[in-house]
Amino acid sequence: MNRFAFNLLHVDPNGARRGRFFTRHGVVETPVFMPVGTQATVKAMSSGELASIGVSILLGNTYHLHLRPGEERVARLGGLHRFMNWPRSILTDSGGFQVYSLGALRKITEEGVTFRSHIDGSARKLTPESVVAIQAALGSDIQMQLDECPPFPAPREAVIQATDRSIRWAQRALAVERPQGTALFAIVQGGMHEDLRTRAALTLREMPFEGFALGGLSVGEPKETMQAVLSYAPALLPVDKPRYLMGVGKPEDLVEGVCAGIDMFDCVMPTRNARNGQMFVRGGTLSIKQAAFREDDRPPDENCGCETCRQYSRAYLHHLFRAGEILALRLMTLHNLSYYLSLMGAMREAISQNRMAAFRRDFYQEKEAFSQAR
Repeated sequence: MNRFAFNLLHVDPNGARRGRFFTRHGVVETPVFMPVGTQATVKAMSSGELASIGVSILLGNTYHLHLRPGEERVARLGGLHRFMNWPRSILTDSGGFQVYSLGALRKITEEGVTFRSHIDGSARKLTPESVVAIQAALGSDIQMQLDECPPFPAPREAVIQATDRSIRWAQRALAVERPQGTALFAIVQGGMHEDLRTRAALTLREMPFEGFALGGLSVGEPKETMQAVLSYAPALLPVDKPRYLMGVGKPEDLVEGVCAGIDMFDCVMPTRNARNGQMFVRGGTLSIKQAAFREDDRPPDENCGCETCRQYSRAYLHHLFRAGEILALRLMTLHNLSYYLSLMGAMREAISQNRMAAFRRDFYQEKEAFSQAR
């Protein structure tokens, strides 16, 4: 299919959604978790390994790819799909969050963002228009508008300014010509203020975006605060277009997000935590560096069918990690991503069978049982 399309297939009685969208590079079943491939790579994984565990879409980052190797070079080499040998779908984040993270190294004006490269200190500038052009050169299937992500906490007036500026930048992004078949998503800001979120969502939903994202969450706010936003914000977005919760999160965050009606997620947690020796398993996590696993011959997760769990023991992974072997990071990353993908697949099935409420209950019961057994 050479155009983006989204089909809402089923809605669970409690509001969880089962859907499917089509890009120029394949079909994506939702709800979906997108592994983060910031610099045209999901750390420690090859494209073939990602495909083998069922990844249908991954995320790249405009800010990082613009700085290195540069979108012009990627375009000359055939676009991001060919450059990283990834035949399936790619979403590129606009880089707004990365710019927000630069702090004193950046300045935000109505025109856009000026900043110093964290690599070489060179002066750079991103505008709503240039961000769309960069993503077009990269050749991603789904593009994100440039937005301003207010910090938490922030004065209400600062959140108002960031929210209103993001709306104006969204209008400017829409005016830029894009390659046929690509999608552009809007980002709804508003901080933790329901009235600002509502105003932003109702304004943006009147514009012809192919999808909508909730930004400005998972930026240091208490989990209860994020849950409060999720209690109302997804329902403000169009029913017939994908809903994306950016930068979230832990397995329980995915479950809560799906229950709230979210379709798409991304987070560095499964890959980053693997590199730090933490494995996600059914019910909780294992810190494989702990001495308790030195002679533990069991697989990391007896309920998992990934290559790591089929072929290797906790004791072996403990040894590899303590010895500083790269294979430890690869095997644990493969497992963590497999766990996340399996979790999303189980939720898709639960939604189709109208039992998402029971799935959520069982998920937390398993967490409690795991915690008590530790």
